[in-house]
Amino acid sequence: MTQDKTQERSSKFLKDLGIYAIGNLGSKIITFAMVPLYTFFVKNTGDFGYYDLCLTVIFLIMPLATLQLRDGAFRFLLETQDQRERSKIITFIYRTLLTSVMVSLVATFLLAMFTSIGYLWYCLLLLLAMSFFEVITQVARGLGNNKDFVAAGIISSIGIGVFSIVLVAFAGLGIKGIFLANILARLVAIMFLELKLHIFATYFKFNIDLGKAGRDILKYSLPLLPGSLCWWLTGSSDRWFINHFVGIDANGIYAVAFRFNGIILTLSTIFYQAWQETAILQYNSQDRDKFFSKMFNTYIGVLAILLTAYTFTLKLFYPVIVDANYQESVNYLYPMGISAVIFALSAFFDMGYQCAKDTPRTLPAIFLAAVVNLVCNLVLVKYIGVYGAIITSIITYLVLFIYRLHDMKRYFKLSLYTSSIIAAVLIPIGAIPFYLVDAWWGLIVYMIAACILSYYSIPKGTREELIGKILQKTGYNKQ
Repeated sequence: MTQDKTQERSSKFLKDLGIYAIGNLGSKIITFAMVPLYTFFVKNTGDFGYYDLCLTVIFLIMPLATLQLRDGAFRFLLETQDQRERSKIITFIYRTLLTSVMVSLVATFLLAMFTSIGYLWYCLLLLLAMSFFEVITQVARGLGNNKDFVAAGIISSIGIGVFSIVLVAFAGLGIKGIFLANILARLVAIMFLELKLHIFATYFKFNIDLGKAGRDILKYSLPLLPGSLCWWLTGSSDRWFINHFVGIDANGIYAVAFRFNGIILTLSTIFYQAWQETAILQYNSQDRDKFFSKMFNTYIGVLAILLTAYTFTLKLFYPVIVDANYQESVNYLYPMGISAVIFALSAFFDMGYQCAKDTPRTLPAIFLAAVVNLVCNLVLVKYIGVYGAIITSIITYLVLFIYRLHDMKRYFKLSLYTSSIIAAVLIPIGAIPFYLVDAWWGLIVYMIAACILSYYSIPKGTREELIGKILQKTGYNKQ
């Protein structure tokens, strides 16, 4: 019975993984294709660097504008099937977002009167579009519409691609075109969700008594707000240090590498989204620790494969897909990938706080990580430039990982398999051939060998089940 239950949970996880993979990979491939387009049509690295700074500020403000309702929406909608409760949750979310729009408009008017910030109104429109998109897609996901959640992401990405080609490549609008493409694409995706699911029409009630629904959501979401601000310091402040100590051009080159690194973050997000739903639903099961350990060890092997296969393949084709002005960014790919892997592993432990609805306990680790990040950036970027920012990220996420690994014992206990240690060791070792080997065949030989070792580090049962699912999907199953 226990074996059947474990297999059932694993099957559901793999099914969700497949759904999220289709959406995230499809959307990220399009976003990936935009990087060469932007580098070829925005020749000035300083312009692209300035756009990247604008984007980091938007990511800073977005948690404030949404009050982290994206997390609260998914968490509370996922565990209720009652229509009236869902109406309370969604009505509260929409009311809060509309209030945020008014506050944002007033704040922007005041800034426009007393400052001369470039692309200020474009930034406001992108902030609002991204905020609504992030929250509404999580509402759709919380209501159980995973396929529509994925479809919205794909539509948004296709929109970014189409609008970017029209506005940047053909209309020659440069940075303005990038802003408009991102704004319009998200608006189209939001319209798709409403036309398909009728979320606002079905669940928004003008006269409904919210009761304690709003208080419960804020109690869950608001503790995540300072954490999000610290995450911004941890993940985005490096641009400001690079801009200050190295220059805006260096920031543009770094921004290109960061966007390529976003592929690894997206692939880890696929796992995170599927795991988030599974972990919350299975948190109270009797064999929780065994099941969570299996998933954690699987994750280590998968991340090792992703890091090796992606960065080495990208190095082989980098001269072809990136304009000469941005070629230097290839040197940043592997260490940035290591940083992304450590971050992904630390995010795995975030499930303990979410499952137990104990979000205030996320704060100490995030505050610690933010302090470490600021101190290291201040010291390292000044003396070793862009590499200082990358080393800072690795140190920061390593501190976060160690802290959460210890703190998670209050929620669940993990066992590290011996085979997983091999994959973990291969992650830093891969930097040696990445920097020292230039021959294409040498890169390919190492990549294949490392991926095979990492694959066999994954628990056998998971390997067999994963391959079985792939064969079934492709029509090669034995039946």
